[in-house]
Amino acid sequence: MRHFPDPIRLPNYVFIAREERNRQLVTSAAKGMAIRLSIVLLEIVGVVIFGSSALLMDALSSFLDITFTGFLIYFIKLADKPPDNNHPFGHGRFEPLVGLLLGGLLAAFGLGMFIQQLMKINPTIDEQFISPYAWLIPFIAVILLELCYRFVMKTAKRQNSAALAADALHYRIDSLTSLFAAIALVLAAVIPTWGHFIDHIGAIVIAIVMIAMGVYAGRNNADQLVDRVPERKFFDQVKSAAMNVTGVKGTEKIRIQLYGPDAHVNIDVEVAPDLSVDEAHKISQKVRAEIQKEWPAVRDVTVHIEPYYPGDH
Repeated sequence: MRHFPDPIRLPNYVFIAREERNRQLVTSAAKGMAIRLSIVLLEIVGVVIFGSSALLMDALSSFLDITFTGFLIYFIKLADKPPDNNHPFGHGRFEPLVGLLLGGLLAAFGLGMFIQQLMKINPTIDEQFISPYAWLIPFIAVILLELCYRFVMKTAKRQNSAALAADALHYRIDSLTSLFAAIALVLAAVIPTWGHFIDHIGAIVIAIVMIAMGVYAGRNNADQLVDRVPERKFFDQVKSAAMNVTGVKGTEKIRIQLYGPDAHVNIDVEVAPDLSVDEAHKISQKVRAEIQKEWPAVRDVTVHIEPYYPGDH
């Protein structure tokens, strides 16, 4: 007696790969938080000792990023939840959603700090000098933050996480803001009578960088939320997996939605026109499984079967 074909079970490594992605993202983010916290504490000590606006701005920027990363860790875990009745396509959009939100908040915070520092600036000679050693604190921060950037961005690229990549950019930009703070404090020590004026200029530059970083991070995450076409390599990967299935003679339309830990694929597969529905369905199941084995991030695949005729396109 004929019966509906049994579903093709995916190998365990597909599910393990998804779990490993989540673990790596959370681990990278958590390590970055710990290093950032040590930098914030060091800079707060510097603010108390040296009274530097640039150091204060840098510490506030780093503290804000710690808060952002905490939200990011929560939403990374939320985005990895499987589909349910209310979210049949999964929860993957939560990851770029928090990336967009954090980018917007960072830009808004930078704008507020820019206005505040602009109002406080006073281009007059100041008799209160900036310590010649104050620049050492942000310089140490530059080194630590750049190392964090390289570590987190490597994980983000390997796991294709726009949200974690945005968080990694925070480290790179934070290292630049710390560099600006260090330069401002060096200049303030070299030209002591204009020290506080230069210090405020450094704080303004940091605020501008924060605005630019927030806009950039928000845009990258918005691309996933509005279904911007992903990189060409993903289309090549999907087509290659489909063509590996016996009976597939060609592919036509391929559409990919990519966000957070999830990808959804729609693909038109061409088969011999004289195949039975039963055989064509079995091929579609194999195509779905091959794509998910090749690319574990794919949550679901919709396969449309079409007849193949040589030279029809």
